[in-house]
Amino acid sequence: MLRNRVKELRARHSYTQSDLGKRVDVTRQTIAFIEKGEFSPSITLALKLAQALQTKVDELFWLEGEDENEK
Repeated sequence: MLRNRVKELRARHSYTQSDLGKRVDVTRQTIAFIEKGEFSPSITLALKLAQALQTKVDELFWLEGEDENEK
């Protein structure tokens, strides 16, 4: 399962789900599904999210079982 820090980093930037969705050209609902782990983004969307949240893709997404403390 793909895990992520989208919600944490979105909050750090004071973006609403709608704000972030507009920045990466998806709906608020798509951001909500990604945050809950119910939707895995495409590589293109993962890159856009990482850019919008000023981080690297591998800092934003990782596979379950990898050490979250190292993120």
